[in-house]
Amino acid sequence: MAFLRPVRRPRAVIFDMDGLMLDTERLALAAWQQASAALGLRCDPDVARRMVGRNQADAMAIVREHHGADFPVDAVMAESAAAYEAIVAREGIALKPGLAALLDWLAGERIATAVATSTRRGRALTKLERTGLLQRFTAIVGGDEVARGKPAPDIFLAAAARLAHAPERCIVLEDSEPGLHGAHAAGIAPIMVPDLHPPSADLLALAPLVLASLDDVRLHLAALPVD
Repeated sequence: MAFLRPVRRPRAVIFDMDGLMLDTERLALAAWQQASAALGLRCDPDVARRMVGRNQADAMAIVREHHGADFPVDAVMAESAAAYEAIVAREGIALKPGLAALLDWLAGERIATAVATSTRRGRALTKLERTGLLQRFTAIVGGDEVARGKPAPDIFLAAAARLAHAPERCIVLEDSEPGLHGAHAAGIAPIMVPDLHPPSADLLALAPLVLASLDDVRLHLAALPVD
């Protein structure tokens, strides 16, 4: 079954965070590679790719599934988190091009906004405050606030409920394949803006709407009919 596509201007837009608004996926990958090297372990790029968009519990399960139950995933995660914070302290966190213009346009059109991120809520709030984005959103839902992570629909249904809008009147903006599947499962039309990884052939077979940038998202939404 093909993915839902937006056919009218939404009443609410639900944003992913890392890789969609914040240019942090490359930082996370670098931190994972540094942590693996520091512990004398091999970093498999395919495992890192599969972890994108997942909450911490699911990411750890993916690592154990690939490397085996005796793989020191807790140690790697702790080392990776420390490496990530060191990178952020040196480089800061950059916003993705077009984000500010998109948020300004949505505010001008009185379209509600929320964040639905696999990142734990406390860490997400820190990132959003650090980048000056926290006040731009009515609702924030972290990955530790729902029973099941993406690609389950839970986080997107929670975000729509906090905005008091029906799922079919929302859209989801995502860079990850688990996020697209989760939005579709929630009955919400997703738009993909790829980050580090282009959409897979299996995903493209489901005909998702894929746009190159957040500027393209703004132009696409502005062209949709209003009802």
